[in-house]
Order: sequence, then structure tokens, then C-alpha cells
Amino acid sequence: MTDAEFAEQWRLVNTPLGEEWSGRTRYAAAMWFHKRGDMDAETLEVYRICSRLDSTDPLPIIRDRGVGKDWLKKMEAQR
Repeated sequence: MTDAEFAEQWRLVNTPLGEEWSGRTRYAAAMWFHKRGDMDAETLEVYRICSRLDSTDPLPIIRDRGVGKDWLKKMEAQR
């Protein structure tokens, strides 16, 4: 993995809400982070559920489900 690859995937997982195909883009990037071990399966499942909902932010759902605490910390630290 390169820094550029990480930066690209980070940009994609943070694709703005409401853009066409943005839910699928976020999900694809989430799969990349899951494969690296940065995201647990329960958190990835939220991204999957939201993948067809371009305007739905997965982060509140992750919080509501009480999963992905480490992922949420990473997201907050990078913003």
C-alpha cells in the first residue's frame, strides 16, 4: 500500500452525500479498508446497506448500532 493509494481510498470513503453513485463509491472504499483490517464486518455491513442510498450518511447508523468505534475514531481524527 502506498500513501497515495490510502489517500485515494480515504477520499472515496468520504465522497459527499447525494452525488450519483456516491453510496456505492463509499462502499467500495469501505471494502478496501475492511480488507486492510481498518474496519470490522459490522461497520462494512452498514456501508453495504447504504450503498444504494446516495444521500444516506452511514456514520450515524454506525453510531446508532454501537459498532465501529475504532472506525468512528479514525473518521473523526481525519476530519
